[in-house]
Amino acid sequence: MKKWTSFHKDHQVPLVAIIRGVEPRDVLEVAEALVEQGFTIIEVPLNSPNALESIQILVDNMADRALVGAGTVTNVMEAQAVLETGAQLIVTPNVNPEVIELARMHDCSVFPGVITPSEAFSALNHGATGIKLFPADVIGLDGYKALKSVLPKETICLPVGGINPSVDSMQPWLEAGVSGFGLGSALYKPHMSLEQVKTNAKQFVETYTSLA
Repeated sequence: MKKWTSFHKDHQVPLVAIIRGVEPRDVLEVAEALVEQGFTIIEVPLNSPNALESIQILVDNMADRALVGAGTVTNVMEAQAVLETGAQLIVTPNVNPEVIELARMHDCSVFPGVITPSEAFSALNHGATGIKLFPADVIGLDGYKALKSVLPKETICLPVGGINPSVDSMQPWLEAGVSGFGLGSALYKPHMSLEQVKTNAKQFVETYTSLA
């Protein structure tokens, strides 16, 4: 896991929990359930209800146990608001050089969403911690392999989209060299019971650790 330890030494299970749609009243309980199962990276997309409030709750209560941050950050104004919570992770669906540079100025990890070599190199040249392959189910494994062949070997790549907690889903990506995964609706949806979230989280962690 050398590539991942350069990002954050504590993340032995490099799975990003994307809890889109979570409400502030539920966010801490959901995050606790995820951490209990081995997750240490939690992303609240900004198109969730009162997302900044949820992020602040997590920063205040879980910063010593998880890397907490925001997803779907599309502009500098949003990035600044996220940074003001004390969050240490920004994930974007696009490549916005100003967002990347602002995050790095604040020593905040930043993963821009990319789909082409031009986007990937632009993100890295502006200081991105790594890249988010999004949507991974559209890029596909062959698309990633082609992209990886031209990227710097140390590039952290996290596919997001279409990943489920099965060996068949995760193993081909890991064998191709990805650094971890961003996990959305297969892990969490707003109307899932807490027990279902725990079950999903356990399955993802067990599958990943069996393959890593």
